[in-house]
Amino acid sequence: MCGICGIAGRDITSVDTHVLNTISEALHHRGPDDSQIELFGSAGLGFRRLAIIDLSGGRQPMSNEDDRYWIVFNGEIYNFQELRARLDATGRHRFKTRSDTEVILHLYEEYQEECVTFLRGMFSFVIWDREQKKLFAARDRFGKKPFFYFLSATGVFVFASELKALRLHPACPKKINRDALNLYLGLQYIPAPHTIYAEVYKLPAAHTLTWQCAGPVKTQRYWDLSYEPKASLSYDEAKIQLRTQLEDSVRLRMISDVPLGAYLSGGVDSSLIVALMAQQSKQPIKTFSIGFEEEAYSELPYARMVAERYKTDHHEFMVKPELTDILPKLAWNYSEPFADSSALPSYYLARETRKHVTVALSGDGGDEFFAGYLRYRAMWGMQFWNLLPSGLRKTLALAADQLPVGSPISSMRRLQRLFHVGALNELPQYLRTIEFFHADEREALWTAEHWEGLQQSRYTEEALFTETLQRQNPKELIDRLMYLDVNHYLPDCLMVKTDIASMAHSLEVRSPLLDHVLGETVARWPTDWKYRPLNRSKHILKDTFSTDLPAAIMQRGKKGFGVPISEWFRGPLKNYLRDILLSPEALGRGYFRPETVRRYIDEHQSGKRERAYGLWALLMLELWFKSADADHSA
Repeated sequence: MCGICGIAGRDITSVDTHVLNTISEALHHRGPDDSQIELFGSAGLGFRRLAIIDLSGGRQPMSNEDDRYWIVFNGEIYNFQELRARLDATGRHRFKTRSDTEVILHLYEEYQEECVTFLRGMFSFVIWDREQKKLFAARDRFGKKPFFYFLSATGVFVFASELKALRLHPACPKKINRDALNLYLGLQYIPAPHTIYAEVYKLPAAHTLTWQCAGPVKTQRYWDLSYEPKASLSYDEAKIQLRTQLEDSVRLRMISDVPLGAYLSGGVDSSLIVALMAQQSKQPIKTFSIGFEEEAYSELPYARMVAERYKTDHHEFMVKPELTDILPKLAWNYSEPFADSSALPSYYLARETRKHVTVALSGDGGDEFFAGYLRYRAMWGMQFWNLLPSGLRKTLALAADQLPVGSPISSMRRLQRLFHVGALNELPQYLRTIEFFHADEREALWTAEHWEGLQQSRYTEEALFTETLQRQNPKELIDRLMYLDVNHYLPDCLMVKTDIASMAHSLEVRSPLLDHVLGETVARWPTDWKYRPLNRSKHILKDTFSTDLPAAIMQRGKKGFGVPISEWFRGPLKNYLRDILLSPEALGRGYFRPETVRRYIDEHQSGKRERAYGLWALLMLELWFKSADADHSA
């Protein structure tokens, strides 16, 4: 795992060596083992290394035989040995190292931009062609490794692994992207290609980028997950295929020249990864778990079951609400507003894990591939309601408004909300299950001037998801929901959380379930093999590995990496929340109506309405504003 950066332009004046070094130094935590800058006249590449494979020979930037192509690479390629053998067989390539980095470089020599289709792993990389003054970049299929960039008004292209490093370039635009901010309030994250800054971008997952001196930036999708046609094999054959592929995926991700362990939450996915690691290892697996003093949020007892069964070298940590010190640091690390509250335990878990190992395997991906989210159940039930004519559903919603209600959390109030959601179509219904602030809540939150401007924007959650479904629209509901999550929630939220939390502590995290070969296989299986609403989610996964884990793990419901922020905002963080969100500095930014912010806080702290997640989003936003060296004008 590493940090990469670079600058390219028309001529030698485009590259300021001091600026490039400054950007590289800001990525030190991503690569504390080594650093290097290479200059090519009109371009410069920077690299920070966390050494995992070929500890002595994998230095970057790295060149091919004739020094025409140079690469900086962040990630791991798990099939690099197979690819190297393929390249050796051509007789056209000479290798100087045994690193996966050099394999990518020679693949580009052989196949040019198609090289990315051969790679199995997690990656973002840039190859500079000195002869053509052309830059080629790529990001892995699920967005595990980040890539930020901008093209300046003078035609200088700048990129980096993190936004907070990129914005150190004096030409980096720092005007707030109001559309992106509105998306954040809905989704809890800013979806690619947007960032919090206008004219600064993320390269989306499964995309390549090309830029040639004095030309425009061109991006292109090179891979997509397809759910049709459904595979023609038996259920028992699929179980054998699943075990074989997942065991292979785990084996590939256990290759390391440094100490290795695993996250163990106590859920099905991470427990299964630990089980398969233990079955393939001659030594006890090092496992790491985190819990809370609030028992309802702690999964430590389940993690211990797995640790005891496989006799792992187990380590546990507790998260306590000493948050007034850690939250500003968390906001700074994420470089832009990010409101997934599980970023907090993820940060602590990575910090403690890094004290023992350099690489950890995780269970990320099981929910997106095997339909594990509880919201899928709600949507599955709603599809039967949707069989009613649209006009009738809207009439019932209007009639529900006439029902007598008491408090905002009364049964009648919940019934009203159910009827209102039922009056919507499928995609708006799904957005209601995931949005932090719904559109009507955001209308009350934004000042009138900003809200009016946002009404003209084409960057909305519904437009974003509609565009995704137009690319591929799976026939079955659960497949459509998983496809949306694979394209948005997974790369723009979960992978961001994992990458930032781990790299803040120079820890590499690998996800065997997020193997694209496995994903392509599972996507084309019948949906009811994965999701059975009256039985259980992740059906075939649990069935295939039923003897590998304790029954209590397999039978328990979905819990997620929950954080007791609701209790904290009414308890130890009650005053802190008010002090931050109602400070003159926060209210003076001019984005939100002070009376609405105050009302949302009062409603939550009085118990009238549950607003913890929305308030967490506002808190992390304001803490980010405080940490960012930015022009906050809209």
